[in-house]
Amino acid sequence: MLLIDLNRQGGIGANALYIKLGAFSFIVDAGLNPKIAGLEAMPVYNEIEDNSLDFIILSHCHLDHLGSLPVLVKRQPQASILMSFPSQMIAPIMMRNSCNVMLKQRDELNIAEYPLYNHRDIKRVIKKILPLHFGQPREFKSNGDRLDITLYAAGHVVGAAGIGILHQKRKIFFTGDVHFTPQKTLPAAKFPKEKFDTLIIETTRGMTKRSIEKSRDREEKRLIKQIDTVLSNNGSCLIPVFALGRMQEILTLIHEARNNGTLSESAIYCGGLGMVLANAFDEISRHSGLINFRCKILKDLMVKPLPTSLVPGKSPKRPGIFIVSSGMMVGNTPAYLVASSLLGSPKNSIYFVGYCDPDTPGGKLLATPVGNNFLFEYLDFLCPVKAQIEKFDLSSHAEREDLLEFSMTANPRTIVLTHGDTEAKNWFEKQIHSKTKAPKVLNPTPVRTYKL
Repeated sequence: MLLIDLNRQGGIGANALYIKLGAFSFIVDAGLNPKIAGLEAMPVYNEIEDNSLDFIILSHCHLDHLGSLPVLVKRQPQASILMSFPSQMIAPIMMRNSCNVMLKQRDELNIAEYPLYNHRDIKRVIKKILPLHFGQPREFKSNGDRLDITLYAAGHVVGAAGIGILHQKRKIFFTGDVHFTPQKTLPAAKFPKEKFDTLIIETTRGMTKRSIEKSRDREEKRLIKQIDTVLSNNGSCLIPVFALGRMQEILTLIHEARNNGTLSESAIYCGGLGMVLANAFDEISRHSGLINFRCKILKDLMVKPLPTSLVPGKSPKRPGIFIVSSGMMVGNTPAYLVASSLLGSPKNSIYFVGYCDPDTPGGKLLATPVGNNFLFEYLDFLCPVKAQIEKFDLSSHAEREDLLEFSMTANPRTIVLTHGDTEAKNWFEKQIHSKTKAPKVLNPTPVRTYKL
């Protein structure tokens, strides 16, 4: 088995892992680095010969795993694209939105190479999708060789899959992005409890120690309590969210709190891609039962579009809860504009509920002390930090202790570390090496070939 990490920057970015296994060649995921613009955000696809892949496997539809799929398909038009049935519904929505965003950024940021693909390329991708049911193996043959692929629900976001591969009695498992705890909209991961020869795991939360005080249930209750306090003081609350998964999760949490009387009535504002995805979530819920989200929630909460009157430095005329993307408050997104409106008043709050890279505007705001100035570069607006800024641990990535336990139970000969910062991977490597009869640990250097 040959392995190449095509994510040129490493860490959490343009995820793409090349695998050569017997007669088969394939790539798992085809992402874009959300912190980088232009061609440098892409995986290093020119390391792989064109027209050489048997298939491409998509673990889930977040853009750091999906965002460059149309580019890869142009280079590998013969390859089928394997993904779960829910991902088949969501992937086209995410790619079309990404294309539209790049068209906008081409003009605003003067990025000549944008868009990296067009809507015609996306249609080409859709035609190549081969959806798989969770838990049902699919056999593939090539030049007398045979390989079985099985997808397993990963609990991270709707459609997310762990990937099991059986080749000549060798068992390989990719966790993808995984969550072992149930969420409001999604059950926990359902991974096989068996031995694997090679285990390829995410390491996102390697630097986050499990905290009993910050269990998911406690964090949800704390969030609702603090939102209610802000509303009772006639303030507004911004919750930056990822459009895929986190927006629907927070809406479900707020709907539940309203129904049980722990959250006061208020205006709720949403918009953009997350609302389009809500319709897809509703359809998936009705037809498969794999998630728990219905658009009735939007009607019950009387969700409104974003006010057109929002301006930097001036709180909205009607206070409320703003649940908008992006989750890291990236420039020129609704969350970025709303933050510029709320930040200057102590009545308001900004609550982050997911991973926030330190280099993004959201990460920088979290690191800015109250009273200091924060620069909204895209708006050319300098604002004193007066609103309450806080982070709630509602991650959809597995606790490091749970992932380590799963890894040890699988008893692999080799563990490959992916999707994590250097420090996070180092924690996993140290913990694994401390175990009796520790497996070999591979922390791959980008664009280097490894033989396993």
